Amino acid sequence: MPQLQFEDYYRMNHRALTSFALKLTNNKMDADDLVQETALKAFKNFNKFIEGSNFKNWTFTILKNTFVTKYNKRKKSKVVSLPVEEMEFAVLSDSTTEEKSSKSTRYLYVSSKLEQLSDKSKEPLVMYINGFQYQEIADSLDIPLGTVKSRINYARTKLKKELSRKAG
Repeated sequence: MPQLQFEDYYRMNHRALTSFALKLTNNKMDADDLVQETALKAFKNFNKFIEGSNFKNWTFTILKNTFVTKYNKRKKSKVVSLPVEEMEFAVLSDSTTEEKSSKSTRYLYVSSKLEQLSDKSKEPLVMYINGFQYQEIADSLDIPLGTVKSRINYARTKLKKELSRKAG
């Protein structure tokens, strides 16, 4: 019976969900994917829907939250998915060979300082740089969340200190 009730609610609101998804994504295929993912999440959690409340608002919230989560993941992955060398040279395509060599030397220096960190500090920092969330790092390394944050902060501070020595 709940399945039929869900189908009725969903059918009545499908058009509005699609319209809202199109406004968020500006792309028909992405909007369709978003609506489909929203429908799956709503169906799986239909037992949490309170009878008499507004199904449209409930599904709009699911859709919006799904969109924001995907957007943040996509944004974060674009930031860290390219190697540092590619990002530098893409931005500074007019660089001379001497400038490129200098940048490469700086990159190698920073990499060497990163390698000098203890594994205990380096591993969480590298995972964080590669786009992992604090909780994902904690789960992966099987350590408390506070410890992850502390180790990343320690590694950053130590790297800054080492890098400022060279600059100074």
